[in-house]
Amino acid sequence: MSGVKSSVMFGRIRKRFRIGVLVVLGPVLSGCILGTERPDLNLEVPANYRAAPKADADAAVPMLDWWRGFRSKELSSLIDSAQTSNLDIAVAVAQIVQADAQVGVSGAPLLPTLTGDASAERQKVSSATSSLGSGNGLGGGTFNTFATSLTASYMVDFWGKNRATLYAAEENATVSRYNREVVTLTTMVTVANTYFQVLAAQDEIRVTKRNLEAAERILNLIKKQFNGGTASQLDVSQQEALVATQRAAIPPLEVTAGQNIAALALLVARAPANFTIHGGSTKSIVVPRVTPGLPSELLYQRPDIRQAEAQLAASNFSVEAARAAFFPQIQLTGTTGFQSAALASLFTPGAWFYTLTASLTQPIFDGFLLESQLKQAKGVQLQDLQAYRKAVLSAFADVEKALIALQKFTVQERLQQDVVNASQQAFDVAEKQLNGGTVNLVTVLQAEQTLFTAQNNLVLVRLNKLLAATSLFQALGGGWTPGGTPVAVE
Repeated sequence: MSGVKSSVMFGRIRKRFRIGVLVVLGPVLSGCILGTERPDLNLEVPANYRAAPKADADAAVPMLDWWRGFRSKELSSLIDSAQTSNLDIAVAVAQIVQADAQVGVSGAPLLPTLTGDASAERQKVSSATSSLGSGNGLGGGTFNTFATSLTASYMVDFWGKNRATLYAAEENATVSRYNREVVTLTTMVTVANTYFQVLAAQDEIRVTKRNLEAAERILNLIKKQFNGGTASQLDVSQQEALVATQRAAIPPLEVTAGQNIAALALLVARAPANFTIHGGSTKSIVVPRVTPGLPSELLYQRPDIRQAEAQLAASNFSVEAARAAFFPQIQLTGTTGFQSAALASLFTPGAWFYTLTASLTQPIFDGFLLESQLKQAKGVQLQDLQAYRKAVLSAFADVEKALIALQKFTVQERLQQDVVNASQQAFDVAEKQLNGGTVNLVTVLQAEQTLFTAQNNLVLVRLNKLLAATSLFQALGGGWTPGGTPVAVE
C-alpha cells in the first residue's frame, strides 16, 4: 500500500509542477506553440493561360491513362511495362519504405519505453578484506544475488518537440510518395519521347532511301546524256556527290534509331540485346486533344508541386522542433522488481522494490548550438518556401510553353506539308523534262535538294509536335483524377 500511496503522491506533485510551469512560462511561450508559425507564400495564380486554345467540344481534361490517346498499341505496352519494371520507380518505392520507417522512428519518443531485466550474481568477498574489516581472522564469504525488474521511462513532450519531429517525418513520407509520382510521370514521358524519336529516325531512314533512289534515277539519266554528249562531266560529278550524300546520311540515322531502342530497353528494365520494337511512322500517331483547365487546378494535379508543398510543411515542423529544444525537458522514470539473496524467495512480498524519478533538464549554455540549429532550420524553411514558389510558377510556365509549342508546331506541320507537296511536284516536272532533254541540269539539282530538305524537315516538325504533346501532359501533371478539387493558395 505504501507503494500505491507514493505513486499517487508523485502524480499530484507532477500535476502541480506542470501547472506551475504553465503559469510562469505561458506568456513567454505564447508565440512558440506548435504550428503557430506559417510563412507567407505570396503566390500569383493567373486566372487562365494566355496560350490556351479556344473552347473545343472534342477536347477534355487529360485521362488517367493519357498515353493511350496517342493510339499506339506498342507505345501503350512500353509505358505499361515501364510502370511495373522501371528501376528508377523501384528506387522511389524503396524510398517510401524508408520514409515510413522513419515515421516510426520519429514517433517512438512520444511513447513510453519499457525494459525488462533479470540477473543472477554470485560474489565471494576477499578473505584479506574480511579479516581486516572484522579483526577476527575469519575467511571471506560467498553471496548470491538474484534480481528481476521492469523499468519504464517517458519523456513528457511538454513543448511539442517530439510531436513536431513526428509531423515533419510524416510530411517527409508524403514527399517521398509525391516523388514517386514525379519519377513515374517523368519515366512515362521519357518512354514516349524516346519511342517517338525511334519513329522519327525510321521515317528519316525511309525518306532518305527514297531520296537516294530518286537521286540514282537522275544520275542514270545524266550519264545517258553524258554518253550522248549533251551533259558534262561536271554534271555527272555533282549528281554523284548528291547520291553519295544521301547514302552517307543513312548510317547516322540508323545510329539514332538503334541507340534510342537501347534507351527504351533500359527504361523497361530489359537487356538491349534481347529487346526489339517494331516501330512505325510518326504519321500514324494521333495527338490527343486536351484542355489545360484552370491554372488553380494545376496546384492539385502536378505531383512536383504537391511534393514541394509537403517539403515546405516538413520544414515548418522542423522549425517548431528546433525552437522547442530551448525549453526544459522533463523525464519520468520508474523501476520496480524483486531482489533477493536466495532464488526461492525472489518473488516474495519482502523482495519487492521500486524507484520513481523525475528529472528536469534545462539548457543553459551550449556554445550557441541550439540557436544555430534553429537558424539552420529557418534557413531550410526559407529554401523550401522559395522552392515551392518556383515549382508553382515553373508549372504555369511549363504549360504555357507546351501550349505554344503544340499550337505552332501543328501550324508548321500543315505549312511544311504544303512545302513538300510543292517540292515533290517541282521535282516530278524536272525529272520528266530532264528525261526529255528540255531542262537545265542546275534546275534539276536545285529541285532535288529542295525536295530532300523539305521531306526531312517535315519529319522533324512531326517529331517536335509529338514532343510538345508529351510536354503538355507532363506540364499538366499527367492524367487528372475525376472530380479533383483544386488546392486553395493562401
